[in-house]
Amino acid sequence: MPLREPPLHAVRAFVAAARHLSFTRAAIELHVTHSAVSRQIKSLEACLGVALFERRIRQVTLTPEGQQFFAETEPALAQIHAAARALQLQGPARAVRINVRPSFAVRWLIPRLPSFVERHPDIEPQVVTSTVMPEQAAGSFDIAVRRGLEGWPSSIKVRPFLEDEVLVVGAPALFKTQPLADLRALPSHVLLSARTRKDDWDDWKKQVGAPRARPAGRLQFDHLHFVLQAAVDGLGIALAPTSLVAHDLASGRLQSPLPALRMTLERYYYGLAPDAAPEAVCVAEWFEQMNPG
Repeated sequence: MPLREPPLHAVRAFVAAARHLSFTRAAIELHVTHSAVSRQIKSLEACLGVALFERRIRQVTLTPEGQQFFAETEPALAQIHAAARALQLQGPARAVRINVRPSFAVRWLIPRLPSFVERHPDIEPQVVTSTVMPEQAAGSFDIAVRRGLEGWPSSIKVRPFLEDEVLVVGAPALFKTQPLADLRALPSHVLLSARTRKDDWDDWKKQVGAPRARPAGRLQFDHLHFVLQAAVDGLGIALAPTSLVAHDLASGRLQSPLPALRMTLERYYYGLAPDAAPEAVCVAEWFEQMNPG
């Protein structure tokens, strides 16, 4: 009777679980459910005819047979991965066209792309910026990101992405000379805004109960990333989406003097083209990993 070869996906689940000594952590690494890892390992044990783990309450340990199998399969899987990666690197990079608004490209996507490129050197992200909705976009794209559910072609399957809200931000040097400890100090500041989001200040003031006094001045720019750069340069204060200023706040380039006074924005969605290649699906999976929600 010929020996049954164990399925490779079950061996991969076993190696991950053996490395972590945890089915839960293996599931996180493999982006599957805990029950999927458990089923794959049970099928592997049935195929091999031996128990690979001792299952205890909230803990698993390797049996002697499991230790022996892990010692031989982990380097074998690593060798398979290395061989596949070597072949992928020999071939040309496969391009994925990502259609986003300019501000999202500058403030969210591009700062995070190096981690994607490092993990997927065989995929070439091509960032295409546009201010129109995806159904009006000139040229084709593999994946697009926009706020809201309007303006998507019916052929695109749209998935929820980032939740978002706005808060007041400005340069640290500005707040040293013109503190903004509460709403009473708001009229002493210049308000920065984008042409595409010109109503944000009025909507935010109404929501938080800010005084209706005339501000020290107003400056308007074509795009939000110009507004945020003006805020960094100390030209005034801005209402910034939290999704687009995380790096600036973390680095100290911008500060939020009133962090509790926020206004919810329409969330982001991403959509894959109907004929999306596996490389575009890979980008979508990366989006899901970057999505805190």
